[in-house]
Amino acid sequence: MMEQPIWNFEQEPSAAPLDETGVNLRAYFDRIPDEKMREYSADWTDDEVMKWDDNFRDDGDLMLLCCERDVDIREYRAVLEESIRYRDRVRDTLMKKGN
Repeated sequence: MMEQPIWNFEQEPSAAPLDETGVNLRAYFDRIPDEKMREYSADWTDDEVMKWDDNFRDDGDLMLLCCERDVDIREYRAVLEESIRYRDRVRDTLMKKGN
């Protein structure tokens, strides 16, 4: 049985309407360990980000299951950075609940 992450960015309100791919991308980020997310740097090149994630196809799009469209590095970075801001906002509260 897959353990559910403590994060719930997938269901956080979004400024833009979310399609199936947008929701799946948010869920994808919920499953990345916090330690790894904290490594990310907005200063990295796109190639560095793709190497860090290690789940991009040769054509430069993210390998994401059950999606209606491709996710390129521009969208990936925008949603990743939104996910990091979400975690920064809720981390203390969620960590206290987990203890």
